[in-house]
Amino acid sequence: MNDPQPIDALIIGGGFYGAAIAVYLARQRGLRHIVLVEREAALMQRASFNNQARVHNGYHYPRSFTTAYRSRVNLPRFVSDWPAIIKQDFTKLYAIARRNSKVTARQFERFCRDIGAPIQPASLALRGLFEPRLIEAVFEVQEFAFDSSKLAQWAEQALRECEVQVRCQTQVTALHRGSEGGIEAVLRQADGGESRLHCRYAFNCTYSGLNQLGGEFPGIQAQLKQEITEIPLLQMPATLNSLGITLMDGPFFSMMPFPAKGLHSLSHVRYTPHLHWQDEPGRNPYDKLQHYPRQSRVEHMLRDVERYIPAVRGARYVESLFEVKTVLVMNESNDARPILFEKHAHLPGSYSVLGGKIDNIYDVLEKLDAEPFTRPD
Repeated sequence: MNDPQPIDALIIGGGFYGAAIAVYLARQRGLRHIVLVEREAALMQRASFNNQARVHNGYHYPRSFTTAYRSRVNLPRFVSDWPAIIKQDFTKLYAIARRNSKVTARQFERFCRDIGAPIQPASLALRGLFEPRLIEAVFEVQEFAFDSSKLAQWAEQALRECEVQVRCQTQVTALHRGSEGGIEAVLRQADGGESRLHCRYAFNCTYSGLNQLGGEFPGIQAQLKQEITEIPLLQMPATLNSLGITLMDGPFFSMMPFPAKGLHSLSHVRYTPHLHWQDEPGRNPYDKLQHYPRQSRVEHMLRDVERYIPAVRGARYVESLFEVKTVLVMNESNDARPILFEKHAHLPGSYSVLGGKIDNIYDVLEKLDAEPFTRPD
């Protein structure tokens, strides 16, 4: 079965980036016929939900000034564009460890001043939550969380208003050059049925699945590392419930409010990654995740956190989010999180997009602003 007429743009992947690009193409670039294809039963069910739900303000990246500065630039715009999804009613702390940290308290404070990020010493009461023999300094900063469920609701409403056709439980398996120009996509439905769709432009926003398209799709040039990660969700004791805490900057951890569930997430540099491998075509990351045993490491995480914050002993473990995390290999050493934006000359009209953080969306849209999209009259 083939779609009867060509479409302007095909968006492959219904995460936040896919939805935001579809809305941008409709509202800002005037494309009228857009189809968004998502393999899950609903939008934003994978990496867009299964993450720490942090809106960065630069603090997390003292070893990548560019990433930190872009976060500072993007955060106010993100909060302004999506105010309904932002959680601000908590106090965010960054603590600097006395040992094994890659940044000292003085260096961290100077770095924050350099990027213009608000920072001040934490109160005596807040510093009292930490084990002083292990912590050099504690700072109060300005960093927010976002509600993934509300963001998915925004995506559904905005796509509907833009008349974007959304096809869930559908996969794009291959892209080919169209016989009369453009791109021909092969779609597979959940029941195994296949169809073909002709489009002028195709946007590969599949995150961990960027290299899993067949046909004449050339794959991306950048090397990717895939990780199976675990983020436990916890009910915090009263003393910690209104706080977000990040311990910098080495084999440490971060606890953030997770608004979609009314809990806190916990990530740990040592224990959150369970398994990793170099990405390559034909090695489907989602298949590996599906067959992974998912044995939680939350006890190891909590034992380490308790050394620094004794009150976390009162936390109650609820569940864990397991997901595939995709990282550009070239940025592993410095923690940078730039976007990947590749325009595939071998298959004209096709693009691949990967963002490491939710606020990177503006970097993607700036790239798209420079593209000369055309549409039929």
